[in-house]
Amino acid sequence: MSAYSIIVEYETVEGGEAEFCALMGEHARRTLDDEPGCLRFELLRPIDEDGRPIARRFIVSALYANRSALAAHRRTPGVQRLLTAMEPFVVKRRPTISQTVFPAETDHGLRPEELNAANDG
Repeated sequence: MSAYSIIVEYETVEGGEAEFCALMGEHARRTLDDEPGCLRFELLRPIDEDGRPIARRFIVSALYANRSALAAHRRTPGVQRLLTAMEPFVVKRRPTISQTVFPAETDHGLRPEELNAANDG
């Protein structure tokens, strides 16, 4: 069974970055704590070629164990509460749902919790 991810690109309103990050950070913590099918939830800040953050831009990347775990997440009351709460702070929201192609389910590489400096290639 393949893992599924959702990647969402956001553009915030001028001055709305801090509020957006606070809302999304709390949502990420709650999702990771309450949903065993969520394997990873990251809030990312795009940067330019010189390493400077790109103003008002964010990306959420979340990985789910399977399609049903992703579907369950999208049905939680927390998702609707988040969408409503962030509405004043977001100009644009572009979600992309993806199915994992690599690593294949037969690939038995390291799981995220097994990664550490000792096995850094």
